[in-house]
Amino acid sequence: MRTKPVLLVIAHGSRDPRHAATVHALMRRVRSLRPGLRVETGFLDFNIPSVHGVLESLAAEGVRDVVALPLLLTRAFHAKADIPAVLRDAPPQLRIRQAEVLGPSPLLLSALERRLYEAGLTPADKASTGVVLASAGSSDPEAIAVIADLAREWRHTGWYAVRPAFASASLPRTEEAVRELRELGCARVAVAPYVLAPGFLPDRIARGAAEADVLAEVLGPAPEVARVLLERYDAARTPALAAVGA
Repeated sequence: MRTKPVLLVIAHGSRDPRHAATVHALMRRVRSLRPGLRVETGFLDFNIPSVHGVLESLAAEGVRDVVALPLLLTRAFHAKADIPAVLRDAPPQLRIRQAEVLGPSPLLLSALERRLYEAGLTPADKASTGVVLASAGSSDPEAIAVIADLAREWRHTGWYAVRPAFASASLPRTEEAVRELRELGCARVAVAPYVLAPGFLPDRIARGAAEADVLAEVLGPAPEVARVLLERYDAARTPALAAVGA
């Protein structure tokens, strides 16, 4: 049987210990869904192991095939520049394919709704509730456009209104979107953080949600997030396997 490529999940990293803890919880979820798959985690900054360190270790073990998956929701600077640069410095014996980022995906919308329901909403509340889709923010126009498109798509699933907001780099901020939904006449306002793990910017989103009725948790190790991650892995490895007749 041909050996499956190792899945290397590349996370940003943070000085906030909650970030790495959440990433590791998500990886445990992934392993539970695909027990036969080897899953490794590397961080771009702040946490260990580093991406370079994991790649060096894999090469030393004799691993040859790796799927590198950016643990990111949009294709912004890290996916377009930082991660490809790190992968170019990998040991030459490694065959590495970079998978796509996690978003957009209908499964991520399901994960957002899961978190809102866990925070106290019910499906019956949708028609009278305005939701702030609060992301970390980016200076990359492509990433901003993806968030705006996602908000429009989510609105069509039955919410009274959905507005995008950003914790940095772009406007509006979470608190501004909350006020806009109040003025629109929503019976209640909920904030759904479109972020994977706690940290500085998610905390800023939480502060901006002070006047909202509901604040959901970050996506974290939601089962839908783990399923998207495996979908991206499968999509990245299939062309390589087809090329060798698998």
